[in-house]
Amino acid sequence: MTSAGQTPAPAPEPAADVVPPDSLVLRGAGFSWLFPRRSALAALLLLPLTAVLGTAAVLASSTGMSMADTLSGLLGTGDAGSVMIVREFRLPRIFVGLMVGAALGVSGCLTQTLAGNRLATPDLVGVNEGATAVVVATAAGSATGMVGQWWLGPLGAIGAAVLVVLFAGGAGSGGYRVLVVGIGVSTFIGAVGDLVLSRENDNTAGGVFLWAVGSLNGRDWHAGTPLLLILLVLVPFVLAVGHRLQLLRFDDDMAASLGVDLRRVRAAALALAVLLAGVAVGVGGPIAFVALAAPILAQRVAGPTRVPVTGSALTGAALVTAADALGRVVAPVELPVGVVTSVLGGPFLLWVLFRADWTTGKA
Repeated sequence: MTSAGQTPAPAPEPAADVVPPDSLVLRGAGFSWLFPRRSALAALLLLPLTAVLGTAAVLASSTGMSMADTLSGLLGTGDAGSVMIVREFRLPRIFVGLMVGAALGVSGCLTQTLAGNRLATPDLVGVNEGATAVVVATAAGSATGMVGQWWLGPLGAIGAAVLVVLFAGGAGSGGYRVLVVGIGVSTFIGAVGDLVLSRENDNTAGGVFLWAVGSLNGRDWHAGTPLLLILLVLVPFVLAVGHRLQLLRFDDDMAASLGVDLRRVRAAALALAVLLAGVAVGVGGPIAFVALAAPILAQRVAGPTRVPVTGSALTGAALVTAADALGRVVAPVELPVGVVTSVLGGPFLLWVLFRADWTTGKA
């Protein structure tokens, strides 16, 4: 009650919802969902881009096949040679490249977020080298230089990851400690692999070299089917872990107060990253820089408030597909996809190193 002549105090306004600027709150009967608007828009833009690059990869030819012959081979109306080249060789290779790129992109996203450092990727912390060394070792003594089965890649990746975690003092160690230890483990394992390969005959060394630089040449449905099944199994777990990893961007005490089991989330993220990288390397070889570049590019598109799992997968698939198509047309002879990504990835790595991150101060 107010006295005469006094103005009543205004009623307090209800508190506004705290919603990230890149999200939209969706409410229904008994549920509320924070829809990542910007991340969804980024995925919608990356999907057609990846489809366009896949179409360009179908048309890219290292044998001088014309576009008309390629289209007739794709539709099955051309001669037997054109149909076999396009349907039996090129299409499976493109689909395998898409899946390999997606696996590398997601693996890099998880390791970067886990270590809190953009340089902590499977390329640089020994996981890819471990997978490569085991597969290369299976070719020792072979007269044809045929590498081992794809499932050897995850075994080598797991072994290298165990060494890095042990020497770094745990998966929750600082990003730079994991990075430095990983580089040391990667260098040692790579040297052992080179020593084994240097003692082999020319046939073995030549046969293994093409795969060891990262190549999709000769990859067919027999190689792509296991990778597809593994992705279908692991992707739901990756999405769930990626959602929890967003809270690890706070300090450990804050994340724990929000209900995050730090040890379990870190262990799950590391295991998924290692498995994805190992399978990708086992199928397509150690294709460099994709796991580094894909999450960084996806983060710039999706915004800084999300762990860009989906965007990293699409960006990685697009990068590998584009690099594979470029390697078939940019030189008189076909270049392995790993060579193309290494040439393009060097300047990108320099950009990452010299670009100042004013928000975190980290590389």
